[in-house]
Amino acid sequence: MESWSTFGGDLHLDLTGRRARGLGLRAALEDALREAVQDGRLAPGTRLPSSRALGGDLGVARNTVVEAYTQLAAEGWLTSRRGSGTTVAARATPSRPVSCPAEPASGPAIRYDLRPGRPDLSLFPRTAWLAAARRALATAPHDAFGYGNPLGRIELRRALAGYLARVRGVRTDPAHILLCSGYTQGLALLGRALSDRGTGTLAVEAYGLPRHREVARFAGPATEPLPLDEAGARTDLLAGSRAGAVLLTPAHQFPLGAPLPAARRQAAVEWARERDGFVIEDDYDGEFRYDRQPVGSMQGLDPERVVYAGTASKSLAPGLRIAWLALPGALVEPLARLKTLADGQSGVLDQLTLAELITSGTYDRHVRRCRLHYRRRRDRLVAALAERAPDVRVTGIAAGLHAVLQLPDGAPPEAELLARAAAAGLAVGALADCLDDPRQAPRAAPALVIGYGTPPEYAFAGALDALCTLLEPLGRPSR
Repeated sequence: MESWSTFGGDLHLDLTGRRARGLGLRAALEDALREAVQDGRLAPGTRLPSSRALGGDLGVARNTVVEAYTQLAAEGWLTSRRGSGTTVAARATPSRPVSCPAEPASGPAIRYDLRPGRPDLSLFPRTAWLAAARRALATAPHDAFGYGNPLGRIELRRALAGYLARVRGVRTDPAHILLCSGYTQGLALLGRALSDRGTGTLAVEAYGLPRHREVARFAGPATEPLPLDEAGARTDLLAGSRAGAVLLTPAHQFPLGAPLPAARRQAAVEWARERDGFVIEDDYDGEFRYDRQPVGSMQGLDPERVVYAGTASKSLAPGLRIAWLALPGALVEPLARLKTLADGQSGVLDQLTLAELITSGTYDRHVRRCRLHYRRRRDRLVAALAERAPDVRVTGIAAGLHAVLQLPDGAPPEAELLARAAAAGLAVGALADCLDDPRQAPRAAPALVIGYGTPPEYAFAGALDALCTLLEPLGRPSR
């Protein structure tokens, strides 16, 4: 008996319109197949369904399909071999090829990627992830694969509640944790929920990730820049702002790198209490600390006024699209409702796998290995610049996966340096691109933002050499 899986899959053919134009059944089938080959929907080599399967699907006699296949084979459109089924002939090139949009011109190819915000993807623990996925699948209840709680699987919410309390000092429980399809979705949901509560303006750090500001504005609130100094965000200025909520990176300000002092954290929390507002704590790389003690979460100061946002994007991989929000009680129901409207729930298989990694201790061991790896990367970056570009000052390196390179007096504008880097196949970031309001006074000297986590190990030495070659001439007196 011929099987559908052996002799081809589903095939969409419109016979109704052709029959309405007066074509007979066989002629309509031949015309539809011929057109599908001509316009490229059926590429050369594509195996067609068996005559019995296609006839059953279209509601026509098998002999009608056999005759149509035979005619098209005689015309050279199809090839039929006994025991091998019917395929589209290799010489049947489409007369109207299906075209894809051209890739936008992007200049020279990137050989070395030192843009910030990206981990070394070669560190993803494939073997451990696969083993955890197998264990999770073997023990998962049947209802795990149905429509579930929009907050996410209870296994991962329980695991995260314990892990975040132990590692980041977060005070929460599984009922207050929402699992999101990436931090971007979490921020969008928060922006919409805050807007629904009447928050018209969200304060954001004057330097930050542009995409996050765009996401917040798209979700509803306008954004208002909060000034920074060498100690981080000026939370004392919140009282004079229009904002009803503030987005902060208190553990490691992005991109400048300072941890927010305790007094400023307390000031932000007290402002939120007085304003009946909220602090959104973006803890994007809170697990990676090198030269100082880990800084606990702001959320621990007041779990009813601070939303804690974390992600697996840096510790594992951004492609997993796993993030979490530890929510104040007042935001749980609104966020759950919005999550239901957005996508119902995030994929459960990766949630179950991550829960298994955390509860088995594998995740902790992986993070420790990554922390050592990135610290060595940072040390190599600092040593190379000290030797070859000593006039460049490296800052913001006590934590995280990026550094700010303060360039010496007389250095060319950042845009010119980025163009030079691109011509050499090197991708870097510019500090000016992180500025919220371009009308703000520019910094006294240009600076680059370098992500030292991105290149795989085999490419890191080359990336460092390319960076040093770019920066070596800076600061040297002209002759």
